[in-house]
Amino acid sequence: MPIYEYQCTKCREICEVLQKAKDKPPEKCRKCGGPVIKLISSPAIQFKGSGWYITDHPKKSSATAEAKAETKTAPAEAAKPKPDKASS
Repeated sequence: MPIYEYQCTKCREICEVLQKAKDKPPEKCRKCGGPVIKLISSPAIQFKGSGWYITDHPKKSSATAEAKAETKTAPAEAAKPKPDKASS
């Protein structure tokens, strides 16, 4: 749910309200009861659940990286022509 900021036009008190987008905005200040206006502010993000990025994409172990390096070098060595023993 988003967090919205409201400011009282009477006492200038700023309050944050956690509410759904469909909820009716507050009309009165909690402190003095004066009218409030909605402020434009940077969005507040709340991540819920377990992890972000690190748990979604685990690091590869060094053993896996070494195995990949070996498979990349093996075909290159096999492609090299071997000297003919018959022609020497």
